Amino acid sequence: MQFHAQHNTPTPTSSRTHASGSTRRRTGRLVGAAAVVGLGTLTSPGAHAADNPYERGPAPTTSSIEASRGSYAVSQTSVSSLSVSGFGGGTIYYPTSTGDGTFGAVAISPGYTAYESSIAWLGPRLASQGFVVFTIDTLTTLDQPDSRGRQLLAALDYLTERSSVRTRIDASRLGVMGHSMGGGGSLEAAKSRPALQAAIPLTPWNLDKTWPEVTTPTLIFGADGDTVAPVASHAEPFYSSLSSSLDRGYLELNSATHFTPNSSNTTIAKYSISWLKRFIDNDTRYEQFLCPLPRPSLTIEEYRGNCPHTS
Repeated sequence: MQFHAQHNTPTPTSSRTHASGSTRRRTGRLVGAAAVVGLGTLTSPGAHAADNPYERGPAPTTSSIEASRGSYAVSQTSVSSLSVSGFGGGTIYYPTSTGDGTFGAVAISPGYTAYESSIAWLGPRLASQGFVVFTIDTLTTLDQPDSRGRQLLAALDYLTERSSVRTRIDASRLGVMGHSMGGGGSLEAAKSRPALQAAIPLTPWNLDKTWPEVTTPTLIFGADGDTVAPVASHAEPFYSSLSSSLDRGYLELNSATHFTPNSSNTTIAKYSISWLKRFIDNDTRYEQFLCPLPRPSLTIEEYRGNCPHTS
């Protein structure tokens, strides 16, 4: 095992280039929500409105984000492919309670030749931490990354506009994830819709190697033993091509393969939860797990990124 410790030096930090876009919109939402709080109309104890109206759940600990389930009980509902257009249906996982207000939402795509079942473990694991999660099937198992990107966006639109849980979702706080070609699709989705708040490609594959147009905070997972989408020709150049002014991260899993994201994995869950909480919920309580940069370990080959985060 090679640690590549030289990559753990933080990159220079600067403001995101689209500060007038989603960052300003987030600021506006915070100010607006704070004003509502001042009027006493937002009284949910889970909202922590005095500091950040989007915080959900108790203060995190290492054990809480490494646990197989978070603090929220989770319900789920199946979505038939016959009832939707633009993607292949799937399963929605969501916090059962409505006492804490609305939640951010994440759509997750499987990879080439794969089905929703290959990424289903992420549904309840993320939802129990305070998100609405939509694990989807694609129109066909052979769909390429650009198609999977469009399908992720169609799934988010269905979630926020037509789904049975749409009233539980804050449509301004959305993210995407995906495995393999679905990971490449999550980059495509973020490129197409800059308003997305977070993107997490998992051992991604894409013929497009450069992503300077992406303005969404992006955490890329690679695997040191990946022979399908080797990090040297996929995950690493994807990360390196992201703007240096963007909040970005690259976590290379140690002793892992291309298919490691297809089964329950504590390292993937821990840092995905932290990334989604930090950027979809603007919850700086999770910054502690991302900054200082995680060090090499039995499960982390290397981690690159910027600290502190500026979004």
